[in-house]
Amino acid sequence: MTGERCNGEFRTADWDTYRMNTREPFVELEAPEAEIALVDEALAALKDAGIIQRSSYDQAAFEAHREAVRESFEIPWTAISPRRERLIWALNAIQRPARMIAAGVFCGFTFICNAGAGAGPGAVYEPEDLVGIEIKADEAERADRNVQAFAPGSRTRIVAADARTFAADYCGTIDLLYLDASGPESGKGIYLEILESAYERLVPGALVLAHNSVNSAERLAQYLSFVRDRAKMAGSMNIVMDNQGLEVSVR
Repeated sequence: MTGERCNGEFRTADWDTYRMNTREPFVELEAPEAEIALVDEALAALKDAGIIQRSSYDQAAFEAHREAVRESFEIPWTAISPRRERLIWALNAIQRPARMIAAGVFCGFTFICNAGAGAGPGAVYEPEDLVGIEIKADEAERADRNVQAFAPGSRTRIVAADARTFAADYCGTIDLLYLDASGPESGKGIYLEILESAYERLVPGALVLAHNSVNSAERLAQYLSFVRDRAKMAGSMNIVMDNQGLEVSVR
């Protein structure tokens, strides 16, 4: 099975039938070689679009990461599919962000999909600051427990805060921003507010990853318009490999 590229989008033929049980995040949904091949295609599409500089990553390191997450993480539920997990980890492994901020990390799984390229058994580089933001204090505590069990002593931290305020006050530049938060009224529409708070700190070439670009497309209309505006971002592509979607943009 292969994917198709069209008008700033990469879409697999089975994106709407590829399904996971959100309470069974570690169940294998397809043959490993099929998952690898589709993620490779998505990365090649992003490279051809100039959004990332290379498309190869250390697959053995990813497998070490995935196995360690299975052994150490408490995940009540997640909408991050195995394909999405691999893609997010690979993008971080390729980008190697010195400073990464992930907004809306719940139990920490979405955070470690990003941060795992720089922390834990599958780490492929040495980061400076990997931050997960979760506005609910109890979930931030669980995320911190998960991350500490996975990568004790690493340069990772979980902060209970509003991602908009944290990004606005962050001391330093940002090399990768991951968005998966939800506002009390705007829902996923809060992505644009977080991005605007972080925008001036994004270095040239910084990646911005926005989950739910398919199933929350209506709420994300203003966000998607922003990142697809070449006056604001250098490029953007919607990666559709499941019914959630991931918009990958470069500053």
